[in-house]
Amino acid sequence: MRTFDFAPLHRATIGFDQIASLMDRALSADAAQPSYPPYNIEKTDADSYRISIAVAGFAEDDLSVEVKENALVVAAKKADSKDERTFLHRGIATRAFERRFTLADHVRVTGASHENGMLHIDLHREVPEALKPRRIEISSSRSNRPEIEAKAVN
Repeated sequence: MRTFDFAPLHRATIGFDQIASLMDRALSADAAQPSYPPYNIEKTDADSYRISIAVAGFAEDDLSVEVKENALVVAAKKADSKDERTFLHRGIATRAFERRFTLADHVRVTGASHENGMLHIDLHREVPEALKPRRIEISSSRSNRPEIEAKAVN
């Protein structure tokens, strides 16, 4: 198991106290996370993303997409088949799964679609106006001093 020392980050950052636990969870979950079903994560725009999950053999009713506590949870459970079929080869896996994705702050799910055996989940990052960069004007001490003196005289 790898360990990382985040002490240098604490000297130069403020408010990133949870980064160590996030990295620890990511590294430990990476080894434990199964590879089924396969998925892609793509960046579709500057602040937009799409997760595509291969869900061959699952109907829309078998799939579940939920957002809980900054985590996107995609689950599937195949309804029990009532017909008795005998497979000579079964290469299409339709076993139940649950896949979790940790979402950053201000990322919300905008929609999901199911087509051609793929589940597409669209996400968008919406940064609030209060968190966007803004320019702070710097006033010189000379320009402020006459106003203060003028107010004091009156």
